[in-house]
Amino acid sequence: MQTEIVTETHHQAVELRVRDLLLNALTVSSGAVDAISFLALGKVFSAFMTGNIAFLGLRVAGAPAPGLVSIVVSMAAFAVGVYLSTLIVKRSKDSTGWPQRVTFALGLSLIAHAAFLAIWFASNGQPEIAVAHVLLGIWGIAMGMQSAAVRTLHVEGVFTTAATATIIFLVEYSTNWSATVEERRRLAGVLVSLFVGATAAGLLLFHAPIYAPLLPFVITTAAVATAAVVLRERNTSNELKLVESA
Repeated sequence: MQTEIVTETHHQAVELRVRDLLLNALTVSSGAVDAISFLALGKVFSAFMTGNIAFLGLRVAGAPAPGLVSIVVSMAAFAVGVYLSTLIVKRSKDSTGWPQRVTFALGLSLIAHAAFLAIWFASNGQPEIAVAHVLLGIWGIAMGMQSAAVRTLHVEGVFTTAATATIIFLVEYSTNWSATVEERRRLAGVLVSLFVGATAAGLLLFHAPIYAPLLPFVITTAAVATAAVVLRERNTSNELKLVESA
């Protein structure tokens, strides 16, 4: 019995480490997406909706701001992505760990990433305004799906597509020491991942722009594949234990 408890504790620790690595990977992807969106698709974001709302306010006020169509398309597409992903993940009865429906929703978001790549390559990495609007919409859907899927994991302070809440939680934890070292490391890791994603995408856009969108696609694909293989085994094991104890 004691051996089983130790083994189960070890498995849970491994699962948490894998989950945190996947969250970091997805954050790198969203950082890259936003960097490319801002620099190459009209100075708006595909994931960071706070910035787009601020841009919308500037536009309404008559101040210099990105194009209205770009802002609205990005925000509307993000909302559609959240809606679609929520329809998928809300059906999961597993409120702990990493439900398989989260992996499925993230997997579907890869369709949007693939569509983005096809159009980006067809336009030789220099899309016209109308095409840029389409690309913003496609990535907006992908980022909305990712945001909604990750939210169902209930990892405090981690959203993968925005950093404001993460900074708040990290500073709060550091002030009153109300969190474990692991929790603070997780939050710091998300912030670093967002920085790394934006930096890497910026460098790619400068040196090899045609290949820049491959970065978020490859990283998200790796994250989905890892979750499908590693965490699926864990979920299957849990399901078998529930059947045996029934």
